[in-house]
Amino acid sequence: MVYPHIVTAADPLQSTVRLEELFSVLTKQNARAAALVNSKLYGVLPFWDACKKAGIHGVLGLTVPIDFEGTALPIILYAETNEGYQMLLKLTSALSTRQVGAIPKKWLEAYQQGLICVIPNKAEWVLTDRSEALRHVQEIFGDRLLASIERPGGAVLETEPGFRELCDSFDLKVMASQESRYVKKEDAFAYEVASAIGGGFKLSDPERPRPQHTDAYVPSGEELSEWFADHPEWLEESEKMLLKCRVSIPLHRQLLPHYPLKDGQDKAQVIHTLCMRGLEERIEAVTADYRERLGYELDIIKSMGYIDYFLIVSDFMAFARNKGILTGPGRGSSAGSLVAFALRITDVDPLAHGLLFERFLNPERVTLPDIDIDFADHRRQEVVEYVAHKYGALQTAQIITFGTLSAKAVARDTARVFGFESEELDKISKMIPSRLGITLREALRESKALESWIIGNEVRERWFKTALKLEGLPRNSSIHAAGIILSPGPLVDYVPIEKGNEDIFITQWPMQELEAIGLLKMDFLGLRNLTILENMAHMVKRDLNEHIDYRSLPLIDAATYELLAKGDTAGIFQLESPGMRRALMLIKPSAFGDIVAVNALYRPGPMEFIPLYARRKHKQEAVTYIHPVLEPILAETYGVIVYQEQIMKIAAEMAGFSLGEADLLRRAVSKKSRQTLDEQRQHFVGGAKGKGYAATEAEAVYDLIVRFADYGFPKSHAVAYSMISYQLAYMKAHYAVQFYASLLSNSQGNQEKTAQFIREMKERGILLAPPCITKSRYGFSSEDKSVRTGLNAVKGVPGTAIKAILTARNDGPFNSLFNIAERISAVHFTRKAMEPLIKAGALDVLGKDRAVLLASLDSAIKHAELVKPNEEPGLFDDMGSSFMKPKYTKADPMPESLKLDFEKEALGFYLSTHPVAREKELRANNYTALHDLPQKKDRERIEVLGLVEDVRRIRTKKGDAMAFVTLQDETGVASITLFPREYAEYNDRLEKDALLEIQGTVENRQGKSAIICKTIVNE
Repeated sequence: MVYPHIVTAADPLQSTVRLEELFSVLTKQNARAAALVNSKLYGVLPFWDACKKAGIHGVLGLTVPIDFEGTALPIILYAETNEGYQMLLKLTSALSTRQVGAIPKKWLEAYQQGLICVIPNKAEWVLTDRSEALRHVQEIFGDRLLASIERPGGAVLETEPGFRELCDSFDLKVMASQESRYVKKEDAFAYEVASAIGGGFKLSDPERPRPQHTDAYVPSGEELSEWFADHPEWLEESEKMLLKCRVSIPLHRQLLPHYPLKDGQDKAQVIHTLCMRGLEERIEAVTADYRERLGYELDIIKSMGYIDYFLIVSDFMAFARNKGILTGPGRGSSAGSLVAFALRITDVDPLAHGLLFERFLNPERVTLPDIDIDFADHRRQEVVEYVAHKYGALQTAQIITFGTLSAKAVARDTARVFGFESEELDKISKMIPSRLGITLREALRESKALESWIIGNEVRERWFKTALKLEGLPRNSSIHAAGIILSPGPLVDYVPIEKGNEDIFITQWPMQELEAIGLLKMDFLGLRNLTILENMAHMVKRDLNEHIDYRSLPLIDAATYELLAKGDTAGIFQLESPGMRRALMLIKPSAFGDIVAVNALYRPGPMEFIPLYARRKHKQEAVTYIHPVLEPILAETYGVIVYQEQIMKIAAEMAGFSLGEADLLRRAVSKKSRQTLDEQRQHFVGGAKGKGYAATEAEAVYDLIVRFADYGFPKSHAVAYSMISYQLAYMKAHYAVQFYASLLSNSQGNQEKTAQFIREMKERGILLAPPCITKSRYGFSSEDKSVRTGLNAVKGVPGTAIKAILTARNDGPFNSLFNIAERISAVHFTRKAMEPLIKAGALDVLGKDRAVLLASLDSAIKHAELVKPNEEPGLFDDMGSSFMKPKYTKADPMPESLKLDFEKEALGFYLSTHPVAREKELRANNYTALHDLPQKKDRERIEVLGLVEDVRRIRTKKGDAMAFVTLQDETGVASITLFPREYAEYNDRLEKDALLEIQGTVENRQGKSAIICKTIVNE
């Protein structure tokens, strides 16, 4: 029993064959061999692994089109040897990266070694005389050329007689085959739907390509014997051919890239010299401790073969620094490396922060190093391109990822293929709960609406059953957001590639498979907070001519700690949430270590120790240790185990573990396997007794380690990311104008954040200036003691129009609406661009009322069309078109209320005055600001005033109507719940933009605050 042609679902929407289901069937059939034959080398390693586990001989094939006089003819290539496997890698890569639809003859000649070629009995080979084409292939492959004949479902295809005649004339051996694209016969319809999803067709579409038959399943041995009863020798030929294919894919090699050095240079000496130079530049005195740690780390890095890797990372980090691209202080365990600090890969001195190298690279558990680097997100691609250029396009690739058909996606895609109307598609989306990772079966259990909509309707039942079969299958490929692969030689020697973006190739295999063969992944991550910090530094330089070097900010700045202790952390990385703000106000950080600790503790589980940490820090409770040996290790966190590194130090100090062994203990204990826990307990207690500790003491400490194993957070990561938190807090404390300008640019479109920052600016006396065509930049900018709204904050204005205004402005200020029109041309001077700018107040500088400007817009557009219809030099450019300027159209001044409405429409927020603030002044009542809700106690009675932003009406399980209202005031937004009784009384007043005075009680749940409405006061 052999299966020469299995297409798996790894080839997106070309098959519905899942490996678990396939190998369950193959095992039952006692299959000897199975061949993966996809259109690219997708899914190779998972298939290979599944074959090994099932004890089935695995074979790799590839369907490729070959070019014969402009016609594409299908062939199947099987790797007979390892050399043949290398040829498949090169062929699929060539087809996927070059602009060719089929393999030319010269490629086939060049890449035929170690391959068996099979001509399938497809129509393309018999529609016309293909003798020349077959001769051409036979010349290349000789006795490694066979023909294959399929009889799906036992049917002899129309093409078979003519095809056999052709094969006989060339004396070709024939093998039996069966192209399997689904596992069971009843899966044929689901496969057809998958194909329709892939092609963008509906089932009813007459243009949709139909499958030739509905028998492309995995047959049993009995079926195959029956189908080919008249030619059992064809089945024998299949078996012989597949068993002849002997390929081994080398796994877990160390395919590390090489750093280019000058002739005669020793890389160990180069890295040592660079490290010493870096340390001398970065720290005041290189003491014996630093020299010893550096020597120890370099010895391990050398023994593991990772010197090139560190030099490569150091090199592209130097490139980023030289180009002024802000890089993160470090991420993950790499911050525990002194070598990384010395080479300026990280900005964290591990000795100063008590970090351990073994948490990063453990000599007792060899793994590939994993240095993830954060870059300012808008410039990350520059570094990727530098690496590709330096190491060569053939050795650099981005990583493929496969998007799968999630519950919602598969339900909608299948429904679209079935021809459901768009209203039904929307209904389906709403009936499936929006929860990450939800399955269709779970959705059916949880959503009564979905169940009742499906049951009893034949078409919908069939739709749902089909969607279930397709759920989770790969749908499309995209590019991994961060991963880059660098290989020691041409990528096609190790992995298949395809065309990507920006002239950088993509691997055909995803990350896990690349790591399995031993290729090294580097993560180039874009971090928005670095872009924000970069913008702030640019503004400080521009406004105050001060240079901000984030790496040398003093970590003992009193104003920064004062700001953190007040919980004034809106806009500060990792410290923004209400819960985190409460933790900061409790702990009142006074040193950098407190920020590190709160970042590590603020997670489910360890969070419960925040009050204990705070009480001990403020000497409201004594710090106790279950054994004196713990004091030097846990003193920094007041006796609480916060970090994984502390667990490692305890094991080293008390039980005599090497730090490598201690890292293995940390990993093992966190997995909570009973057997492992007992083994490690014996090891720990035995080691402690050897150092003179009593068994009872060792047991107690080990129990403590087990208790905190889940809570431990890598201190290296917490330190590195706390540096970004600190830098942002420092900027907020000392350069608030630049801080808010940068944050507002970044939070565009997020009304809640924008409102929060505007309110904070008001409290600090920082003015938010309106957009202005004379003074505004593209984004928000700092301007003396105020923040100027950027032109791109105005909704709907094309970016090209903004750029045209900024360019034209370089030649001098605009003096009228018509002057703008003739300077930026009719291409950019359109109603779409100019109306929102007028409504936002950006043209107030021209000295005309906004109503006059709006009324004059049509004549200004006509003026632009006449004077400067396009961006080419115009007929009237030199004359200044002064003799043709139209006059402004008269209009009554715009009422204040309309002005406010237009501002909200154009900007998404009220700039002049918030209508709720104005109304509060008139009513002179003491309302609670919506922003202050988190500070209120649960069930506290409050009174608020705000505008209705949104109303969501639902029914309870009993069928009663109720509503959730989003209310907005000048400080923020809040959710108001109206239960059925209140809803019945006040429903008619729940309209968008209605001004409501609500009395109710505060509800604090899961860190969020809402209001339960009791009364809506009559105006």
